[in-house]
Amino acid sequence: MTVTTLDQCPLLLGGDWVRDPTWPAQSVHNPSTGEALATVPLCGAPEVERAVGAAAAAYPAWRDTPPLERARVLFRYRDLLERNFNEVAQLITREHGKTLEEARGSLRRGIEVVEFASGIPTLLMGDSLENIAPGMDCDSVRQPLGVCGGITPFNFPAMVPLWMFPIALACGNTFVFKPSEQVPLTAVRMVELLVEAGLPAGVLNLVHGRQEAVDALLTHPVVQAVSFVGSSPVARHVYQTAAAHGKRVQAAAGAKNFMLVLPDANLDAAVPGMMTSAFGCAGERCMAGSVVVTVGGGHDRVRSALVDAAAAIRVGPTDRDGAADMGPVVSASHLERVHNYIDIGLDEGAALARDGRGLQVAQAPGGYYLGPTIFDAVQPGMRIAKDEIFGPVLALMELDELDTAIDLINRSGYGNGASIFTQSGKAARRFRNRVGAGMVGINVGVPASMAFFPFSGWSGSFYGDLHMQGKEGVAFYTRQKVTMSRWP
Repeated sequence: MTVTTLDQCPLLLGGDWVRDPTWPAQSVHNPSTGEALATVPLCGAPEVERAVGAAAAAYPAWRDTPPLERARVLFRYRDLLERNFNEVAQLITREHGKTLEEARGSLRRGIEVVEFASGIPTLLMGDSLENIAPGMDCDSVRQPLGVCGGITPFNFPAMVPLWMFPIALACGNTFVFKPSEQVPLTAVRMVELLVEAGLPAGVLNLVHGRQEAVDALLTHPVVQAVSFVGSSPVARHVYQTAAAHGKRVQAAAGAKNFMLVLPDANLDAAVPGMMTSAFGCAGERCMAGSVVVTVGGGHDRVRSALVDAAAAIRVGPTDRDGAADMGPVVSASHLERVHNYIDIGLDEGAALARDGRGLQVAQAPGGYYLGPTIFDAVQPGMRIAKDEIFGPVLALMELDELDTAIDLINRSGYGNGASIFTQSGKAARRFRNRVGAGMVGINVGVPASMAFFPFSGWSGSFYGDLHMQGKEGVAFYTRQKVTMSRWP
């Protein structure tokens, strides 16, 4: 069922791969070249209804499957992902535009969640206490919720879905997966491998589409929980709509992540970390460090080092052998959006220390390219200092005091990640204790958590109570039942 050029991406409904030429569709493009790769159907409520119905029918048997048997499916799935690792990474690169190294790294992080979920027999264990009262014992167990849904973004076609359905399935739920319509090819292949691993029909179902499909999932009375990753406006909509319909929700949203540089920072180590954070994945990630704040001096030295490092980044196509350090953004419309933000920054009075516009990539003139762009003299009230641009644009500003910089971060309205570069343990400890972000880096530019810790956004970067990954992920996809026992 692997999709070839200009095929329509299929749905998986109750174990059957389904295509229908009458469905409305859109093209899937290779961002490196602008060429069409396939078409993706834009399904609506009827297809979601079929997917949810199949998941509901499969739920009783999968719920009653012993956790060890469910884990064995995931062990086989992990093996298949490893055996097909390069193929899946190349799919990510073709339809998203990441470099192959970035695609491999993100896939590796996703596989780590599969490995974590494979330990589900231990993770599901409850608690017990005897004689809580004379002759009375108490115990708790974790049980699955039922049918769950996952809605994933374009920027991590493999990693983000793997945050969701492996844990949900391991816990005994069934699942309806709706990937971004911009990157459906990786989703199809990952689901195909899961079927090959022996997942019973209907336990996971795949649908494609836009808002109509999303809203059908959010409002369906059978769906018990929804996981989402995407922009803040959509995350709010997902949270408010699904919660209003009685569902459990985890909605990871956007961010504006700050990186503070103190005068004592080791720039030889800090600059590569900041470059990776700002321009890795062409800045299209919610953990991108998009604002660098020099604190207490040294601004000119930091700016010069960052501009020189950005100038050395090689931008080009990622779908072929080559030496590109950074690829394109995902689409022509997104490229236009990022260009508009550069215009906004100039209108607001910021100065371009490095202008990435006008980049010519001779071997791929149809690609969606923007070179690393750096603004200087950015003020806290400017939109480029507050809005999530989601592209290779870095803003530089300078402040005198650490507490002032921490307060700036805490007023941003977001709370995904924040980093500090310093050799002062005192400053690092104060930053860690006071900064209002769920993931903190100390001399680390991208403080994204590993599979066994939660992906812990705060404030406007997350809507819900229980985060993805780790023990919180298990808690999200289960509910506790407490039993009091007395045998007179």
